[in-house]
Amino acid sequence: MSKLAVIAIGGNSLIKDKEHLNVEDQYEAICETVRYIVDLIEEGYEVVVTHGNGPQVGFIMRRSEIAEEVEHMHPVPLVSCDADTQGALGYQIQQALHNEFARRNISKNAVTIVTQVEVDSNDPAFLHPTKPIGSFYGPEQIDRIRNNHPDWVVVEDSNRGYRRVVPSPMPKSIVEIDAIENLVKAGFTVIAVGGGGIPVTIDENNFFTGINAVIDKDNASSMLASRLDADIFIISTAVPNVCINFGKPNEVQLRDIDSVSLRKLKEEGHFAPGSMLPKIEAALSYLEMGGKKAIITSPDNILKAVRGQAGTIIT
Repeated sequence: MSKLAVIAIGGNSLIKDKEHLNVEDQYEAICETVRYIVDLIEEGYEVVVTHGNGPQVGFIMRRSEIAEEVEHMHPVPLVSCDADTQGALGYQIQQALHNEFARRNISKNAVTIVTQVEVDSNDPAFLHPTKPIGSFYGPEQIDRIRNNHPDWVVVEDSNRGYRRVVPSPMPKSIVEIDAIENLVKAGFTVIAVGGGGIPVTIDENNFFTGINAVIDKDNASSMLASRLDADIFIISTAVPNVCINFGKPNEVQLRDIDSVSLRKLKEEGHFAPGSMLPKIEAALSYLEMGGKKAIITSPDNILKAVRGQAGTIIT
């Protein structure tokens, strides 16, 4: 089989900015990113694509809240929002890939797998929800929100209002891994583990139960890359390189770096928890599980990074 790359595309690949939030804008952004992915396919790689879904889940939840307030419709559970966004975003990525294949006369098909990811019901994250989701609420809304949703954990967020927080457990296994692997072997470009996957627990009878939580997309993508024995794990983000002292006069771009040196920089606190740190941890986890090479870069630099000419390359 050709070499395999797992590419985790970030929010900048789906939504450019606050002026371009609608579905048409999102598809346009996806088409741009897909062109860079197909460049890599033309280079001879098989590709599995994963993606974030944070803003899209927020939009669904806000629509659900408005429908509940105005028309007393039933709310949409978070776990269903995870599934909805996998299908909707997978459809757009799948269609963009198909059209780009047709434009370049590439005989290839794309397919989306709505993916469940197992988590441990005893994961400490369930005792300490920390992942913010959905809208901000003002003081005038908070009593109603807490009355209508007593099971929600709502906290004050940096003086910007109140916000719901949910658990973010670590992934244990990818339920549909065999299907993904078989489709890759059959030559499909697969979109999977969207938004980190739909969190499920599995009991002693092998019964699945969906859980209202959010799995970190980069952690789940790292696990997928490892399970598929991918040759390269690529995390696509807003910047061309990982930096230390980011945004300061003494900023340094990291190009080629080994995992030991990168871990040392991580332990020294160079990477922000809500920004680059999860990507660093996901890349290191993939390498620790036997991965060969991880890359962190912007979508337009993917092919150059694979050729060793751009991005942060971690071995």
